[in-house]
Amino acid sequence: MKPLQASSGDLNADRRADFAEMLLASGEPAQAAELLLGALELAPRWAAGWFRLGEMQEAAGLPDQAAQAWAMALHLEPADRLGAALKLELIGKASAAAAPPSAFVETLFDHYADSFEDSLVKKLGYGLPDFLERAIGKARHGRFRLALDLGCGTGLMGERLRPFVDRLEGYDISAGMLKKAKAKGIYDRLAKADLQHFTHTGDRADLVVAADVFIYLGALDRIIGAVANILAEDGIFAFSLETLAGGGDFALLPSRRYAHSEAYARRLLGANGFAVLSLQSLVIRHDRGDPVQGLAIVAGFAAAAVEVITPAAA
Repeated sequence: MKPLQASSGDLNADRRADFAEMLLASGEPAQAAELLLGALELAPRWAAGWFRLGEMQEAAGLPDQAAQAWAMALHLEPADRLGAALKLELIGKASAAAAPPSAFVETLFDHYADSFEDSLVKKLGYGLPDFLERAIGKARHGRFRLALDLGCGTGLMGERLRPFVDRLEGYDISAGMLKKAKAKGIYDRLAKADLQHFTHTGDRADLVVAADVFIYLGALDRIIGAVANILAEDGIFAFSLETLAGGGDFALLPSRRYAHSEAYARRLLGANGFAVLSLQSLVIRHDRGDPVQGLAIVAGFAAAAVEVITPAAA
């Protein structure tokens, strides 16, 4: 699938780009890249074209040429809606960043808003909202006065929270996602927010949830600190991570998502006064048929709480 492939503005360049896509689909990435390079001679300031050229060159086993194409895309569009900097990092041509470009995350989810739920739930086997709902219920019984759904998306998590929450607020970087969430009529407030810089004013929340969200943040020290500042003393913080295999705190994956280690999560939670109430391993979703391993973590300020560790879900 062509990612965010906008027109070059030149009809002949667009035709060549379409033929290049056909060659790529038929298993000829080198020839596809050569044809797309010809299209870029007609439209040299087409950032999306340079980005796609890099992907074709990468598929053809030409990482140095791919790096040049992605560097050009980044030069033409410094906001980096296409995530060229992440591509450069993945092939070792750029230093590791603490977070992805916000414009990339926003554009990605605006692009997929219409098909998001169908793809995630029906095709990828996404069951995390149900899993987190059960984990929250085990950690604390009864109703919550104010819940914040961070990275609310189209409202899949919000639908599970609504029955036991008096006031539900959702925050997301994508206007397209927020539009879908608004149509469900389950939120008392929806607002556009970049979680890399999230703040909240007003009453403290007694429930903060981030379901399948931190995979697009990288470093988590700031957001976990922000949650600690807005959570009530008896509040619950529930979130998920993709599990990082091997050492380190977090790492960018080829999917351009981030995986985090359990040790890193525990260290940040402890540094912000949280105790882990439950930590459960599960398959978050499937990606190209393969299970994506993750963690569902529930934390609170009750340091004396007993931790419950559940075996990995089937």
